[in-house]
Amino acid sequence: AVVSTQSTGDRYDSIVEYKTAYYSFYLPVVLALHIAGRDSPQELESARRILLRIGHYFQVQDDYLDCYGDPSVIGKIGTDIQEKKCSWLFLTASAIASPEQKELLFENYGKSDEASVAAVKALYNTLNIRQCYLDYSVKTYREICEIIEKDKSGLPSEIFSDFLDMIHKRSK
Repeated sequence: AVVSTQSTGDRYDSIVEYKTAYYSFYLPVVLALHIAGRDSPQELESARRILLRIGHYFQVQDDYLDCYGDPSVIGKIGTDIQEKKCSWLFLTASAIASPEQKELLFENYGKSDEASVAAVKALYNTLNIRQCYLDYSVKTYREICEIIEKDKSGLPSEIFSDFLDMIHKRSK
């Protein structure tokens, strides 16, 4: 989805939930749960709650890697800035930027020329977006681990912890 003046955290969350979390995490597991006969309302709700959080975490990582990932590792050159994507980095930057920095961000975000992309990346560096992401990652991983640990659905915790461990600290 493209950034607009109405781009907010709620819009981002909705995009992530329906673009990534449901089809990449929730639906495959729920299908397996149905096949295994582990599909009580409590089990399905527990799976939904945990897997949507994991899916959100995954998408934030994807947004981060689009900007900061090594193209030789991730297999592509990131284009979220040029394509004016509604990304976690953009929303975080716009939330903490001064009015002048916001003006710079909105002036350059969504442009394909190297100078505009460099200006956005320089602003991300000034705002320490990389550290914001690292803080988010540590906090979110701990929160999801706690949710998994406290889950009372009776589902094997490995269903969720294996997914989480697979994506935690990924580089592609």
